[in-house]
Amino acid sequence: MMEWTDRHCRYFLRLISRRTFLYTEMVTVEAILRGNRERLLKFHPDEHPLALQVGGSDPHGLAEAARIGGELGYDEINLNVGCPSDRVQAGRFGACLMAEPDLVAECIAAMAAKARVPVTVKCRIGIDDQDAEESLDRFINVVAEGGCPTFILHARKAWLEGLSPKENRDVPPIDYGRVYRVKARRPDLTIIVNGGIGSLDEAVAHLTHVDGVMLGRAAYQDPYLLAGVDKTVFGSMETVPSRLDVLERFMPYVEGELARGVRLNQMTRHILGLFHGQPRARAFRRVLAETAHLDGAGMDVLKAARRVVGGQGHRPAVAAE
Repeated sequence: MMEWTDRHCRYFLRLISRRTFLYTEMVTVEAILRGNRERLLKFHPDEHPLALQVGGSDPHGLAEAARIGGELGYDEINLNVGCPSDRVQAGRFGACLMAEPDLVAECIAAMAAKARVPVTVKCRIGIDDQDAEESLDRFINVVAEGGCPTFILHARKAWLEGLSPKENRDVPPIDYGRVYRVKARRPDLTIIVNGGIGSLDEAVAHLTHVDGVMLGRAAYQDPYLLAGVDKTVFGSMETVPSRLDVLERFMPYVEGELARGVRLNQMTRHILGLFHGQPRARAFRRVLAETAHLDGAGMDVLKAARRVVGGQGHRPAVAAE
């Protein structure tokens, strides 16, 4: 999610779940080829498994971006064919490319030839007035033939005119059945469902029909819901960290990044939902929201927020059976 899942967010989420596959925010090909790669593509080794999500429509540029991502150590390169924003459309990438499956297939083939890791696609079930059955089936078939084994399907259409990006996340009706039918028709492909999934229980229910589930806003707003993923989905026997455990493990990372010149609120904005639904959660958020952005804000602010919820981490951590 653009401007959300940066490297600080991903490191934080990895402290909650060791098995969840994390994705970067979408990075344009132009930025990868001509921008500050250290700033845009840097990640901590603990973030693995990790996918680099890219946006673009030029096969040659995307191939080079895939090569760079593979050499940097990303585990997957994901082509975004689902973002509906006007800015993305103006650059001829994102959801508008669903109208050009042959071009997407050409891009995937070029990327797969250069990347050292799998190349995947994230898309919608259709755009505008497309027939969601015929058009999506053709798109999947053509792009799979180009060398894409995995599709992440947001189970809503994208309306490129008349709806804002925010409205495109909620207004078009959700149709999980359409995603299920893709999997039933193409069992040879890995199909992952996305869109409107708000809990781990919902995610587990989807897994009876498809191969995987992608969580977006739900995992950002209530990140601790990922704490159950390793046991429930992957059968892990590892101890589940408490919320306070996660906060305390995040603190050395924050201290190190502060020493490198990163502002405190660039990191703490991602942890505001850690105590979602818990006692003192509002006070925890208030401490960070009111002081983390101030010049010179440092570890004293994070320690103050930690004191607010101090009694919540001393119960025994949940152990997987």
